[in-house]
Amino acid sequence: MGKSGSRPRRKVPLQWSSDLAYGVGLFATDGCLYNNGRHLSFVSKDVELLDLFKKSFGLHTKISYKISGTSGQQCPHIQWGDVVLYRFFLSIGITPKKSLTIGKIVVPEKYFFDFLRGVIDGDGSFYSYYDPRWRSSFMFYLSIASGSPRFLRWIRAELKSKIGVRGHVTKSSKGITEQLKYAKTEASKIVKKMYYSSRVPCLTRKRVKIFAALKEAGYLTR
Repeated sequence: MGKSGSRPRRKVPLQWSSDLAYGVGLFATDGCLYNNGRHLSFVSKDVELLDLFKKSFGLHTKISYKISGTSGQQCPHIQWGDVVLYRFFLSIGITPKKSLTIGKIVVPEKYFFDFLRGVIDGDGSFYSYYDPRWRSSFMFYLSIASGSPRFLRWIRAELKSKIGVRGHVTKSSKGITEQLKYAKTEASKIVKKMYYSSRVPCLTRKRVKIFAALKEAGYLTR
């Protein structure tokens, strides 16, 4: 820490990049700001995602395990103190108790799809299947789940403006969360924008699953 009254510092300065934007997307979905103005946590069942998150922000925090309140199983997470990062998240629209209230996140235009890739890896899903009603009809969907309709409306508007996809919104059976969904052609447009390079940070298993489906559907030439 610096002298009393000095501005807090961190070893790795915060500067927008594709890695940082990806980490912001992850935190917007699976991160938590405590009410003390200093402490943060990030939870994921995928240790790979925790490692990617740590790299995004230059963190060296040890991964530990806690019991999940929903499943009762041990879930990997990190918890740490960082006033600078805490204030950064506040400045871009991420607040404590954000799950039902999060809306627009201030992300530079050039890094929006890096941010979106983080959101998809955090709270997104991708599934594919052959529709039994039509022979050889292979379907796939890309979706984002959230308890905040404002967040989904903002992402939907951004995607419509940037690449002309519309998508549609559905509610969960219990009405707690909503899902923003994109089918086939629209989903493929989003995927190609998110994975614009083979070197971008991403959850490996999800990327492999997505590209296997695109290849099966004929949206990839190789």
